[in-house]
Amino acid sequence: MKWALILGASSGFGAATAVKLAQDGYDIAGVHLDRRQTMPQAEAVQRLVREAGRSALFFNKNCSAPENRAAVVAALKAQGARIHVLLHSIAFGVVKPYLGEGAATPDDVRLTCEVMGNDVVYWTQALVSQGLLASPGRIFAMTSEGDRRVGKEYGPVSAAKSALEANLRQLSVELAPLRVTANCILAGVTDTPALRRIPGHEEMLAGSLRRNPHGRLTTPADVANLISLLCDERAAWLTGAVIPCDGGETIA
Repeated sequence: MKWALILGASSGFGAATAVKLAQDGYDIAGVHLDRRQTMPQAEAVQRLVREAGRSALFFNKNCSAPENRAAVVAALKAQGARIHVLLHSIAFGVVKPYLGEGAATPDDVRLTCEVMGNDVVYWTQALVSQGLLASPGRIFAMTSEGDRRVGKEYGPVSAAKSALEANLRQLSVELAPLRVTANCILAGVTDTPALRRIPGHEEMLAGSLRRNPHGRLTTPADVANLISLLCDERAAWLTGAVIPCDGGETIA
């Protein structure tokens, strides 16, 4: 029995990947943070997982809180789940300029880097310490073009994405003896709920449509299909990488 643990499972990349991996034969453990108005989308993902014939064990919790992480890991252990795939797809942080009116505070920067840059390390540590990370296995985390390009108010997130990539490189080396790979997926601009919270997202969407040689935006399904492909045993030698999934958008 194979399990995938999806952090950010109710929408966007996480939701699409949960459904795709369920179709591939994985049981799905999902962590998401939704209030009443967005709970139907989390319930829809669980329904699709079960329609694929797989188990859905979902937790409506803030995944970055240590006590919540401990509770989820304890529940997985009680379930007898071994995690073959971990996806970190959390978009929670501060979008503010570094200077001038409304500038990011030190707490803003720390929060963003903790949740979007370091949290995947803490989850990996917890799974390994409890013997829940399967061998062979896969770890994926979602990065963005902000790791190398400057956006008007994107500084804290850019810093977090750079930290995330460094963390995944380190994990890839330390996890190699366990035959667990660790890679970042760099998606093209995608119309997700997370993107719509970024100031100026309309311009980002329009600019990506102009740049992308395929004439369309990246979709969550594009990313889910790539992750599905990379879970194949023939991708076991690919680790420590930042893998674009953007139809050539970042090079156009």
